[in-house]
Amino acid sequence: MYSRCGKRIFDLIVVLPALVVLTPVMLLIALLVRLKLGSPVIFCQQRPGLQGKPFAIYKFRTMTNGCDVEGNLLPDAQRLTALGRFLRSTSLDELLEFFNVLKGDMSLVGPRPLLMKYLPYYTERERKRFTVLPGITGWAQINGRNDLSWDERLDADVWYVENRSLVLDLKILALTLCKALRRDGVRIDPHATMLNLDEERGGMS
Repeated sequence: MYSRCGKRIFDLIVVLPALVVLTPVMLLIALLVRLKLGSPVIFCQQRPGLQGKPFAIYKFRTMTNGCDVEGNLLPDAQRLTALGRFLRSTSLDELLEFFNVLKGDMSLVGPRPLLMKYLPYYTERERKRFTVLPGITGWAQINGRNDLSWDERLDADVWYVENRSLVLDLKILALTLCKALRRDGVRIDPHATMLNLDEERGGMS
């Protein structure tokens, strides 16, 4: 019952007042991004959602559009500014995802929506992550986040799908808040320490 309709009600009960409280913060971030990084202020990217259907995820922009002499984008680490690093380390760049929850594309808690290009590389069991809405935070995020291997992260996502409940969601949200305040498990540039999923599993085939 909770997973069918109660979860959506819970999301709205939390997100609506949160948006009221956080709107001034988001406006300030938007102004800083506009002044420091220029336009666009919002980073929008297609991610797989429920049943793998693509949706547009919203985040605050954290990188410049710096390119090399051949016109190719520089590595993420070279395009991150001090403001971008701060927004990522505090997860403030993800505040706009509350609007994704409001739209119904995401939930507060669920498997994090990864990149579209990863779709061919999930195992049959790992595809269970697409039977629920993706989340702003999830079981993997409070149990190691980017310190986990891909196998561990995706296994944690499936464990959440198989065990989801209101009590579990409350626990994950509480632990997420604590970890965000302490900045635990945050990697400003995860690609510097681990391969992308397609690189890791594509090389195994």
